[in-house]
Amino acid sequence: MGKLFVVPTPVGNLEDMTFRAVRVLKEVGLILAEDTRTTGILLKHFDIQNKMQSYHKFNEHKAVSHIVERLDGGEDIALVSDAGTPGISDPGFLVVRECVRAGIKVECLPGATAFVPALVSSGIPSDKFCFEGFLPPKKGRMTRLKILSEEPRTIVFYESPHRVVKTLTQLAEYMGEDRYAATCREISKVYEDTRRGTLKELISHFSVNEPKGEFVIVVSGKDN
Repeated sequence: MGKLFVVPTPVGNLEDMTFRAVRVLKEVGLILAEDTRTTGILLKHFDIQNKMQSYHKFNEHKAVSHIVERLDGGEDIALVSDAGTPGISDPGFLVVRECVRAGIKVECLPGATAFVPALVSSGIPSDKFCFEGFLPPKKGRMTRLKILSEEPRTIVFYESPHRVVKTLTQLAEYMGEDRYAATCREISKVYEDTRRGTLKELISHFSVNEPKGEFVIVVSGKDN
């Protein structure tokens, strides 16, 4: 029986790739990639020539049974996303769950995840926190924000640049514009930038300065 390797890849700087991750990607029989073009750049950089197959949120339900069959037949397979650790706001959970159900070994390598450096560098308490990933775009969004407004732990969100101001504004509406927060974008890249302040201050900044790059938003818990 084969093994599924869940392999984190850099969220920005390619030097964050681990020696072990490179070795695993060279040794497996197949690499499942969220976007083969993006992963192709990574593989070329590290001279990894193994076969790739597309595996993303639009085809994972159809592909998962075939993947489990191949693993059950003795093939080792690696799963990567475009950046960071698969399964964290990226495809990965479904195939891991099915492998566990089928008795197939799953090995997740430690590695890059965007929210950890953002949380630690925010200056907001990081001993206890909840990770929300992306908020629901429409249905259930306001209900979730209302619940989170009472959360005492630090709260971590992912957000795309074109929704940053909207999300910060809604957070201010439910949590108060004086709630302390931080935004971190382009983690480990040349233009990495962390902004800290009240939600009101962050809204003012990004209303004037167009948000660019993928964002992590860290918000202090209630009464912190």
